[in-house]
Amino acid sequence: MDKILGLPELASKHGVDVDRFIIYIHYLMIALFIGWTAYFLYAIWRFRSSRHPKADYVGVTSHASSYLELAVAAVEILLLVGFAIPMWAKVVDQGELDVSKAQLIRVTAQQFAWSGRYPGPDGKFGKQDIKLAAPSNKLGLWQMDDKLKKEDPDGKDDVVLADSVEIVAPVDTDVIVSLSSLDVIHSFKVPAMRMTHDAIPGMRIPVHFHPTKTGTFQINCAQLCGVGHSTMKSTFKVVSTNEFEVWLKSKAGSAPVNFE
Repeated sequence: MDKILGLPELASKHGVDVDRFIIYIHYLMIALFIGWTAYFLYAIWRFRSSRHPKADYVGVTSHASSYLELAVAAVEILLLVGFAIPMWAKVVDQGELDVSKAQLIRVTAQQFAWSGRYPGPDGKFGKQDIKLAAPSNKLGLWQMDDKLKKEDPDGKDDVVLADSVEIVAPVDTDVIVSLSSLDVIHSFKVPAMRMTHDAIPGMRIPVHFHPTKTGTFQINCAQLCGVGHSTMKSTFKVVSTNEFEVWLKSKAGSAPVNFE
């Protein structure tokens, strides 16, 4: 299921439930639109001036509108309790998520770009220390410090892509993205993955999803973050597992980058 009624392309496992829920909400909105429009037209006809030349302070004594409002509230509660909450619980539940087999990516936002960081073939991230943060080492990486990089063997093969125009991930694999920000609150949004989450300074927030098809998908910032907000775009590229391994090895061990 790629598209439903004009929705963006779908490329994640949990996105099917998200799209289905969106459709249910639209069904409710269509029913409300038709119902309230019909009621509005009926009220105009029922209380026209030719039939009621003089205002009546008693008004309508029927409770039909109250019953209709209760029915609408009941449907909304059903959507919330029966669909929204269970879907949310299913998506955030990490009980079935095998972290050891998932692809870990740390995505850092800054005005007005995204940066990606991957553990190398060893599967381990190098060390970071906020005390090392500087204009040329905004992530506080030990590998960027001449005195400490020898004490950080895990960071030697890390892949750090500053101001990346492309973040890459393997298909049919659980992907865990840890979000953070260097300045203001940003929001990492990948419509095709049906995933949006804020990136907050001083916090590392994990989100996970499961890409189901290869392709190149757009990354947007969904939080107004400054005058260059509209230019904060990147791409999320999903490739085969073999392609990803080749790509990661080609990047591993490359010289650390500057975030200037």
